[in-house]
Amino acid sequence: MLLKYFRVSFAVTAAGLAAGYMIGGWSAVFTTAVLAVLETSLSFDNAVVNATVLKDMDIKWRKRFITWGMLIAVFGMRILFPLLIVAVIAGTGIIDAFRLAVFKPAEYANVLSSAHVSVAAFGGAFLMMVFLRFFIDKKKTVHWISALEIPLTRLGRIEAVQMAIVLVVMYVVSKQINGAEQVAFWVSGATGLVTYVIADGIGAVIGAGETQHNATAAVAKSGFASFMYLEILDASFSFDGVIGAFALTNNFFIIAIGLGIGAMFVRSLTIMMVERGTLAQFKYLEHSAFWAIGALAVIMFLGAFMHISEAATGTLSVVFIAAGIIHSVIEKKKTAAVK
Repeated sequence: MLLKYFRVSFAVTAAGLAAGYMIGGWSAVFTTAVLAVLETSLSFDNAVVNATVLKDMDIKWRKRFITWGMLIAVFGMRILFPLLIVAVIAGTGIIDAFRLAVFKPAEYANVLSSAHVSVAAFGGAFLMMVFLRFFIDKKKTVHWISALEIPLTRLGRIEAVQMAIVLVVMYVVSKQINGAEQVAFWVSGATGLVTYVIADGIGAVIGAGETQHNATAAVAKSGFASFMYLEILDASFSFDGVIGAFALTNNFFIIAIGLGIGAMFVRSLTIMMVERGTLAQFKYLEHSAFWAIGALAVIMFLGAFMHISEAATGTLSVVFIAAGIIHSVIEKKKTAAVK
């Protein structure tokens, strides 16, 4: 029964909406609900990738991700981390940053938004590496969009080609950014690349001597490595959404509640896909999720110099996932008919 996977999420939703009403009435309830839906749609592909890693993860670390990982995702990435960034930019303490968020939300939003170029560069570089390492794999034999995926597979014969592609993309994007922000863009983008290489390297060292399908499978060989990989991935997905949430409201608590509800539904989707073996049931679901990640990486890079609606980004992710599921069902029926 699917409902059992979402009971906690629905309970958190009810509590969150009630809290939203107490904070700002029905208007706040509506804003909270919109933020929750946007966060869920933006992170649906994140749930698929989470399931990809978790299915190979040690049971102990899987449980830790589902419990501790969610606390980090909700309170760390969506509340504490934005406060920390504001504290660093404003040259103040995290308590003062919290006071700024509560009593001067417009100023808090402006300070946080000023870090948007850096966030876009880090998230875009990290997510593009995740996307490219899945498709640029010379051992990959299953393809969804064959016209694009087969040529990408062949590129896997070239050493470090993924990093070269990301650097070229960063160079092109940096030319569209004001000179004063180019340094921040390059530093953050390089940090995103290094972070991915470290996460990938940990998995490769631990899984040395074993045949790896891709970087995701490699990282999954270590509970701690995969735990950290998933947290970094979640940060790359979520933080841009935190900044985008200020387009709807400046209320720190409403944003935290709305994004927290969305994070809970991502958790429920992840658990459901792992326990029900969803990835095995839908042949192209994993492919569509990684294409959605690639699209999000491009959008984050573009977002460094132009505004792109979070609703449009979320819709694009859902379209990719839905297309992958539908194609998987069609393919499954064709296979069954032949047999």
